[in-house]
Amino acid sequence: MLMGAKKSLIKMNVIKRLSASYLRKSKMQQRCQSNRRPTAPLGSRILTDPTKVFEHNMWDHMQWSQEEEERAREKATENSLVRVQPEDQDKYEREASKYWNEFYKTHKNNFFKDRNWLFLEFPEILPKGKKDQMNKEEKYCCHVKLNATNNCTNVGFPAMFEEGEDCQNNLVDDLTSVQGHAYNKSQAEPVTDNKHVKNCEQEPVKQESFPGSGATYRILEVGCGAGNSAFPILKVICNIPGAFLYCCDFALGAVELVKSHLLYNSAWCSAFVHDVCDDSLPYPFPDEILDVILLVFVLSAIHPDRMQGVVSRLTKLLKPGGTLLFRDYGRYDTSQLRFKKGRCLSENFYVRGDGTRVYFFTEDEVHNMFTLAGLVEVQNLVDRRLQVNRKKKVKMQRVWIQGKFQKPFQPPQNSRQSAPS
Repeated sequence: MLMGAKKSLIKMNVIKRLSASYLRKSKMQQRCQSNRRPTAPLGSRILTDPTKVFEHNMWDHMQWSQEEEERAREKATENSLVRVQPEDQDKYEREASKYWNEFYKTHKNNFFKDRNWLFLEFPEILPKGKKDQMNKEEKYCCHVKLNATNNCTNVGFPAMFEEGEDCQNNLVDDLTSVQGHAYNKSQAEPVTDNKHVKNCEQEPVKQESFPGSGATYRILEVGCGAGNSAFPILKVICNIPGAFLYCCDFALGAVELVKSHLLYNSAWCSAFVHDVCDDSLPYPFPDEILDVILLVFVLSAIHPDRMQGVVSRLTKLLKPGGTLLFRDYGRYDTSQLRFKKGRCLSENFYVRGDGTRVYFFTEDEVHNMFTLAGLVEVQNLVDRRLQVNRKKKVKMQRVWIQGKFQKPFQPPQNSRQSAPS
């Protein structure tokens, strides 16, 4: 009888533990879902109670009062009063690649965090059929991870930090599981030999031999740096037959970092050194073959006088219907207002202490630049967020511009078009 009572007690304890475990998971799921980012762009965490500002690292869709915008304008005007000497400006332009090489030599791949938010804001990176496969469960898991690891800030270069991103260093071995997919790097199959490519309903494979010539879906990331965008993309497209990623940077040190990464594999990626400002330099592939171009925190590092030429040249690389995805610093971002006098090169264009440069855009500038190149505006938004350092109790008004532009199947009739709704 005692034995039976003991068994019953053990059984009841097991049931209690299972029930408690289920309740914890259920509550955790509800708590995470309440902070979940919807499909609408630019997030949904709205600050309604100022007393709770330090409960999260980032608040979305911040609205500035006229007084706040005027103060920001005055601060930017003030720090622009003293300009860098012309001879020094020439040096920063002439030796731009040297300064970025020194940057990557110093920081390697430890400065910027992987942009795991890319697929949330830019689902267009993937082929149409694959966008649907990234179901709600996968997006939810990705978002929970971002929330859980969004507790760090970059230090040392306050005028350079981008966004609150994934703060974990994920060690990748040969067998990796990402976004619900698993692949084995050692068993990678080159896209040129992939039997599934032949079945893809895409354009005929071009006859020229070049990296990715057998691919049916091609992405180019401009200004790849140490691969903080490239590797989140590679983790996904390595499971998409026919997909191929090109990534370029004019800093040799950055390209070498990408090529030395465990995830780099010539079966689905080609990294190369390229100066997008030099129109005379050929790309390692023909024009009009790219489905997507990613231009994220890159154009701002280029002299304003050369930006239009860069965008126009990149447009030629897109196939009709291809998409250019853009994200960069917006006017009066905290990093602009932090510059001291004597760091301004020209209006809204500055040089950092390490010799790298940065420009701060407006919506109209972005619109004019891309539509003048013949692209159709699909999205062009100002992303205002409040980023906080909860430890130091510091608040930072962040401003970014995000845009999506499509190459029309036929040349546009006029330069200022919008995509059909």
